[in-house]
Amino acid sequence: MDKYKKVKNILLFILVANLVVAFLKLIVGGYINSSSVLADGFHSLSDSASNIVGIVGISIAARPRDKKHPYGHTKFEMLSSLFIGIMMVFIALKIMGEAVLNIKNPESLNMTNVSIVILVITLIINIIVSKYEYSVGKKINSYILISDSLHTKSDVYVSIGVLVTLICIKLGFPVIIDKVVSFVVGIFILHGAYEIFKSTIKILVDGAIIEENVIREIVVEFKEIKDIKNIRSRGSENDIHIDMDIMVEPDMTVEKSHELSHSIENTMRAKINQNIQVATHIEPFKK
Repeated sequence: MDKYKKVKNILLFILVANLVVAFLKLIVGGYINSSSVLADGFHSLSDSASNIVGIVGISIAARPRDKKHPYGHTKFEMLSSLFIGIMMVFIALKIMGEAVLNIKNPESLNMTNVSIVILVITLIINIIVSKYEYSVGKKINSYILISDSLHTKSDVYVSIGVLVTLICIKLGFPVIIDKVVSFVVGIFILHGAYEIFKSTIKILVDGAIIEENVIREIVVEFKEIKDIKNIRSRGSENDIHIDMDIMVEPDMTVEKSHELSHSIENTMRAKINQNIQVATHIEPFKK
């Protein structure tokens, strides 16, 4: 539960940072009449929305097991990540659609040095937030933090592109480049959504999280085991479930079988991940 509390506090802190960044970008974008900056601002605003989704999701995921959820509520963290990805898709399509509609009638920009400085400051904030969130997410195996950091990371690349665009326009490039970059902003957001979908859907559909041969190599070390069948794994780094059928000598006692099951689980926790739960179905070995 300490992990979930830490994640929640981090998301609350980042929510404030993202709101400040989004607010500054939208003000600058509206003032200089830039579609790309406004698109970047709405992307940052979606970062804030994803933080709120993450806070709700992590609050549910932290709940203990109950009769209706015997495996706990951990998948709510993945569902929150998936929802963030869906939000990003809708925002990207909206930005790309508006860029296409407005590309034939680009309006002039009211560029100022102050606006560029403000955008540089927001870019620095995003870089710091993204790196911190990703490093903590990896350290404590939090899918919601990793997904949220990917969202913010896409914002970093977008902001760099927008800044380069504004500088190019200030140097005399055609204003239409602003609409083109706005469209590219949408592509970057879509890519960030894809990264989130790729990491979360596999868990939600119970894809194998550990290769079968890795499990087999550990289990065959136990001399009591004569054969292994039906090895399966699922879950996330924080909650791995493995089940298998193991064949032992028919005269092995229930007590010895019980001790063997615990030994297998403890060995896997030591060699693979401390968050592993192993269910073994013991069968008599037939020669």
